[in-house]
Amino acid sequence: MKDATGTGLAAVAAVRAYWEALRQGRQVPMRAEIDPRGIECALEYAFILERIAPQVARFRLAGMHLNDLMGMEVRGMPLSAFFAPAARPAVAETVERVFAGPEIAEMTLGAESGFGKPVLKATMLILPLRSDLGDISRALGCLVTQGPLGRAPRRFDHAAMRLTALDAGRPTGAGGPVLPAPARGFAEPGAGFAGAGSDSAGFAGSTPAAPPRSRAHLRLVRSGD
Repeated sequence: MKDATGTGLAAVAAVRAYWEALRQGRQVPMRAEIDPRGIECALEYAFILERIAPQVARFRLAGMHLNDLMGMEVRGMPLSAFFAPAARPAVAETVERVFAGPEIAEMTLGAESGFGKPVLKATMLILPLRSDLGDISRALGCLVTQGPLGRAPRRFDHAAMRLTALDAGRPTGAGGPVLPAPARGFAEPGAGFAGAGSDSAGFAGSTPAAPPRSRAHLRLVRSGD
């Protein structure tokens, strides 16, 4: 089974650097500015979220590594599907703060273990984006794991979360990326979340799954106030 320790952690750094470069002094970049060619090395671990209700976001696009974790395509599924029930309230609060703050969320995760499910740790990064309407209702993220995946689905039952508030107009350094025309493979369907059509390499469709019961251990840390 795959262990994404080295490549995966580099992917997290690449996604964060790309997002920071897109800001160019703004609070958050636009969803329309995201081009898969800018994070080609991280597509397997990357995802796009859409806020659909308070504390609820679901996957518009998701890399193959996320599909491998769940044992199914995850596009259209809520982010909470990756977490055990007891862990979901804290995750939901964190997601809401990403959009409402806006804030950057960084999570260190641990998965449920058992028969066929060895110890599995993970790192998740969620970065807010503006939609075409100007509201902060999209997010660019990355999820990588450290350890063999084992038997799917793998859900996380404990998390340490770090939130960093974003100041409007914070300078991010000179210049920014040169943005090529958006690649068709990264485009989202205009309506609905399970429409036909392919996404970019490493992104695919969705099917929901029922989560198992578990205990959770949660810790919330906030920075950048």
